[in-house]
Parts: sequence; structure tokens; C-alpha cells
Amino acid sequence: MFISAGTSSTTTSSFPGEIGLPTETVFSLSQGHLQLLSSCPRKFQHVYLEQLGLSPQHPEQQSRQELGTRFHQLMQQRELGLPVDNFWQTDPQLNRWFAAFMCAPPPLLEGLRQSEHRRTLLFENYLLVAVYDLLIEAEQQAQILDWKTYSRPQNPAWLRQNWQSRLYPFILVESSDYQPEQVSLTYWFAEAPEKADHSLTLPYGPVWHEQTRQELTLLLSQLNQWLERYRAGEDFPQIDRAAGQCVGPASQCSFAIRCDRLDTTARDLNPPGLADIPELPL
Repeated sequence: MFISAGTSSTTTSSFPGEIGLPTETVFSLSQGHLQLLSSCPRKFQHVYLEQLGLSPQHPEQQSRQELGTRFHQLMQQRELGLPVDNFWQTDPQLNRWFAAFMCAPPPLLEGLRQSEHRRTLLFENYLLVAVYDLLIEAEQQAQILDWKTYSRPQNPAWLRQNWQSRLYPFILVESSDYQPEQVSLTYWFAEAPEKADHSLTLPYGPVWHEQTRQELTLLLSQLNQWLERYRAGEDFPQIDRAAGQCVGPASQCSFAIRCDRLDTTARDLNPPGLADIPELPL
């Protein structure tokens, strides 16, 4: 069943701050919500239910994210037939990515093209949301395209298991007349050593579609249980400490201390000296 956002009489809302609302409220879930929920339910609780801020991004990471946003804007401008010179001519990185796209574009269907196309699907009392960077609809085929401003993963299996790769074609099939085997998802990676490495197409199919349906149903059923317990004062479950997602050699989760996953003994036994305490202006 396809429901266009804003046309349904049912109340819809994203997760932050919505716990405790009437049961008829329909929560919207994106692939980002599902990815975090499946990887760490407790972090999902902290971020989306309690709206606890994550650690500030490193300036380099923030700059990279802003650059990625500008690249998506550039591609949307191009698709709409609007001038793009003001984007790529003023930034060397955007210039390089755009040149790579023009030199090694992904294989594209001939059909109706829609840029930044938003699609929703009511499923198990949740509103699933997808935003396609580019959707091309032909008579017997449909192609979803997504722009990535990083390099192609070494292991394609990881990409297939990502919730974006599963949710995006699932929503399209369930909200249209296309059969699973008529839909594909193409990722285009801006960073690639060879032309052939820029594009990766994942064909969809009935087996993958049914598997996604089952996994979605299970995950949303678990979410219902966790929400019910959360309303009663119980936290969402934590992942196994041995998984290494909380604290690793190169990084640690922003909620490692809150979740009691970080050994703070050394920090507590060695408080900062007077020289380490910043002076406060009076």
C-alpha cells in the first residue's frame, strides 16, 4: 500500500520526542533508523527516543559531510537542467567528483527520471521512507540510483546487507506495479581508482524481496516490544561487548560511558591537575 506523505489522515511523526503519544500515531522510519536499530538498539534509544546529542563531529568529518551534501545538490541541479558551474568550478573536490561522473557515468535506463524522489510505504503500522537520489521508471524496468562520495567497499556483501540496499527496492516494489525482478539499485562511488569501480548495480529479485519482508517484520515486531518495555521504564537491549562496536582501537561509541562500556577507573584515579583546568572568565 503506497501512502504519499501528507495525504494520509493518520498522524505521522519521526521518532524523536514521540514516546508516550497515542497508539494511533504512525512513526516514520528511514534506512538510517533501521540500520541503527539493528546494529545497536540501545544507541537507537539514546539518539531517537531521548534525543541525546552525539559527540561533535571532527572538523574534517563535518567538512566531508557538507561536501557530500553539495555534491548531491549539484547532481540534482544537473538532473533538473539547471546551471551547475557555480558548484563544481568553485571547489576542487567537487570538480574532481563531477569530472569522474562525466567520464564514467553509471549505466542508465531510458525512462521517466525523478531526482530526490521521496516515497513512503505503510508497513506493520510504521511509515517506511525512502529518498532516491535518482529514480528512473521504464515500462518494464525501474532503476534506483544513489550517489556515494566515498570509495567502493571491498566487500559487496556488506553493501547488500545494508538496510538502504534492502529498503529502497522493497518500498518501490510494494508501492508500484513493478515485480522484484524488474527493479535494480545502482550505487555510484565518486572515489574509485578505475572507471569500472565507480558503479555497482545490485539486481533485485523475489527471493531478496521476501527475505527483506521477513526481516522487516521481525525487526519491527522487536521494536514494538522494546517500545512497550521502554514505556514501562526498561531500556532497549545492548549489543554484546565482545562485538567491539562500543570501544575499538580507532574509535569509541559516543555513549560508551553512559552504557557502562568504558573503563573509567584510570580517569577517575587521575583527575586533571590545576594546569589542565581552563580558566573561567568572571
